[in-house]
Amino acid sequence: MLGILLAVIAAAALIAILMSISGGKKKKGGMQTKGGKRSKSNALVIKECTKKLLKDPHNVEALTNLSDIYYSEGNYEKAFPPYSELFRIMGLHNDVNQQLVAVRYGICAYKLGKQNDAMTAFSKAMKLNNRDFHTNLYVGKIMYDRKEFDKAIAYLKRAMTISPESSEIAQPLGYALFEAKKYRESLNYLKKVLDETPDNKEALFYFAIAMKESSMAEKSLKYFMHLRTDPKFGAQACIEAGILHERQGAYDKAIQDYEIALKLETITQETKINVYYKLAQALIFQKDISNALNYLKQINIINPNYKDVSSLIARYQELNQNSNLQAYLMCGTSDFVVLCKKFVMAYYKAASVKIEDVTVSPDNVEITCSVESSKWTDLELFRFYRSTGAIGELYIRDCHSKMRDIRCDRGFCITPGTFSDEARKYVDGRPIDLIEKSRLVQVLKRINMSN
Repeated sequence: MLGILLAVIAAAALIAILMSISGGKKKKGGMQTKGGKRSKSNALVIKECTKKLLKDPHNVEALTNLSDIYYSEGNYEKAFPPYSELFRIMGLHNDVNQQLVAVRYGICAYKLGKQNDAMTAFSKAMKLNNRDFHTNLYVGKIMYDRKEFDKAIAYLKRAMTISPESSEIAQPLGYALFEAKKYRESLNYLKKVLDETPDNKEALFYFAIAMKESSMAEKSLKYFMHLRTDPKFGAQACIEAGILHERQGAYDKAIQDYEIALKLETITQETKINVYYKLAQALIFQKDISNALNYLKQINIINPNYKDVSSLIARYQELNQNSNLQAYLMCGTSDFVVLCKKFVMAYYKAASVKIEDVTVSPDNVEITCSVESSKWTDLELFRFYRSTGAIGELYIRDCHSKMRDIRCDRGFCITPGTFSDEARKYVDGRPIDLIEKSRLVQVLKRINMSN
């Protein structure tokens, strides 16, 4: 009986050893886990490998089995140390797959944010085989992270030639092309990303921007509007939608875009200031000066030096208090011509004025008129500017030349701004009057602006 019992024990021990070896060999080729749980055989291998490494930290078989198990589980943090050691000693051991170790060590390092270690590993892998898919893929990703977009594109395109059907290429290559401002080329890859992951808001935002920059602004507008409420990209999408609506002349829709942006809890202070500024500009186009001033003043509280906010506040605060001047500066072209005619008729209190000709050009409106009083009769030229800056000498010379051509007796140059010193000197001794804002406002007050 004793002999039979010993034989049974020996047989059981032999079976256990064989099962252990078999399990180790399977893991070396890459074992899978079921349902995210580690298999019993993997747990046993890890336990045995740990024991071996306590005795011999350079045990190649234990390092290989341990790193392979953790890597197959996606546990890059635990896979990194054994791969790091294998990478360090692999030149001394012919049985180590140097290419595999270098690539996997690099991937683990990249996943853990250790880009210098990753580049060291991938540089070695590239020397061993520069046509390895994962090596080119991850070097491309690292170049992208370093904002070396042209280099990223080169590596990622090489990876694509190695494995054209890979689903890992579209996003990094599309993003790299986008950042390199190769917008039209990026569209195809960004579209693939959206086909695979329709809820990818980042890819959708890049896709919309790329469309806009590729002369497909109208098509991009619907994507920006779709993204307006997104916590991350919503504010910028609102700005882009607002800009496109402004280009269409739809300022009411642009205002709505900007107002949606301001309701987002995730909007940054910097973006909020930008939205305030754009909203103020859109309101000014809508002639809503009062509300535009409110936004400009909010900017001024946060950042008094932002763009030209201080000068805009000064300008539009005055306009808000002076409806006549506001009309002069902001009414449409046809209304402005009517207003200029009224100015000419109101300029002389005791004279008869007959308008002979009206000429509209991009920078001014000219009115030629005959003026008759009880003592004199003149042919006069009124030239109206709407610029609030300084009118220079060349403009006055041009007006004087026109007066000579049509044989005018007198000329008037009117501006809501000022005239330069050179312009003032030029009119000395010449029959030209320069009318600046204060005098302009006085005459405007005599005009019935409601009609």
